Amino acid sequence: MSENTAYDLLVIGAGPGGYVAAARAGQLGMKVACVDKSDRLGGVCLNVGCIPSKALLDSSEHVETAKKSFGDHGIRTTGLEIDLDVMMKRKDQVVSDLTDNVRTLLKANKVEIIQGTARFKSDTVVEIKDGSKKQEISAKHILLATGSYPVEIPGIKMDGRFIVSSTEALSFDKIPDRMVVVGGGSVGLEIGSIWSRLGTAVIVVEMLPAVVSRMDGQLSRRLLRILKNQGIEFRLKTRVTGIEKKKNRAQVEIEDENGNREVLACDKVLVAIGRKPLTEGLGLENTGVELDENGFVTVGENFRTSVTHIYAIGDLIGGWMLAHEASAEGRAAVEGMAGKHAFVNYEAIPNIIYTFPEAASVGATEEALRALKIDYCTGTYPLTGAGRARCMGETEGFVKVLSNRETDRLLGIHIIAPRASDMIAEAVLAMEFGASSEDIGKIAHGHPTFAEALQEAALVSQQCSIYAG
Repeated sequence: MSENTAYDLLVIGAGPGGYVAAARAGQLGMKVACVDKSDRLGGVCLNVGCIPSKALLDSSEHVETAKKSFGDHGIRTTGLEIDLDVMMKRKDQVVSDLTDNVRTLLKANKVEIIQGTARFKSDTVVEIKDGSKKQEISAKHILLATGSYPVEIPGIKMDGRFIVSSTEALSFDKIPDRMVVVGGGSVGLEIGSIWSRLGTAVIVVEMLPAVVSRMDGQLSRRLLRILKNQGIEFRLKTRVTGIEKKKNRAQVEIEDENGNREVLACDKVLVAIGRKPLTEGLGLENTGVELDENGFVTVGENFRTSVTHIYAIGDLIGGWMLAHEASAEGRAAVEGMAGKHAFVNYEAIPNIIYTFPEAASVGATEEALRALKIDYCTGTYPLTGAGRARCMGETEGFVKVLSNRETDRLLGIHIIAPRASDMIAEAVLAMEFGASSEDIGKIAHGHPTFAEALQEAALVSQQCSIYAG
């Protein structure tokens, strides 16, 4: 067993939080090591989450466009076929290219990459195992960025074949005839959309009365209507009470709020009901690092844990569990270690659902503003009024701007539109800099673009401000 104590920072986990933190620390002149159990860096997001899902969403979107929209543009196709093997190989290549880029990024910033499983022997010593090889590492600072893992339905184990997590659902070797998705959050809706476009009959089962329930209610309701029109079925206010495997199919037993029961036969069951922080096996019990009642690592200023030289970010500390949120936290944590001012403005963290059209939000929802009794203005503009949307034949959606009635400062922006994921960037920048709806309304937006809908919604919102006119 070897020991190395020469590091300024040891990062445990090479996902979007960990590798960004490690690279930033290298840029700041720290001597850094980043340890991950996989030889493919990038964590869940790059390997079995964000990136492969978006690659398949893009592929399946092309299929949907060819099936339903080409004719409107005077493009006639016959004999459309789906080669799932080619589609999956393309997805895998995208993943491979990006994980290679992460390795290149870390090496460029002089970060030592260590493959292995990390476990604390004490609050200052971390043992790393890679097969029969072991080494012990100490560092001035230690950053935990190990991410999370899928939650199972109580009493029902995922077997990876019939009852699967998002990992397996992104690598099916054939298109299922029928799939039940348990959970109406972003993961369930995105993966459900992939397979629905490719021909699978998809049924989403959700315990709550709404999909993506943490997002703005108007956005949630419109997205539900759009996905229903695309052919996805929904069972809201309904829970799964059991799953049996019979004759190479799964029998999903469900029960709605009135006690009505139903059995849904399907080829696959995707369980997408949330994720838990991945702390098991880390040996945190040997450190004094405190966890809350839900198993998340508790942190204070600059993401310090209860042990001052140990920090934690990303899914480990809760929140929305978003890759870009973890990256922002990683940068801030490292900059705090370096004595720089570091801050993450959670009010300006965007949340995006990559269905088609996409849904994107930043800031407060109407429901939250009402609960806080904040006097606000609402400006909504439909895509039917946007010239670019008309040109593309994609008019299903809207932009909604919420602003403070007294100050006109932006409080929240919610979008359903093609490429809402890109449109939200302007909203995030405006929120970060404390802009008003008047600011967005006065800025010249290119014509014709979807972004004009944001400008128009801001102008509508401004009209109800006490400063209007």
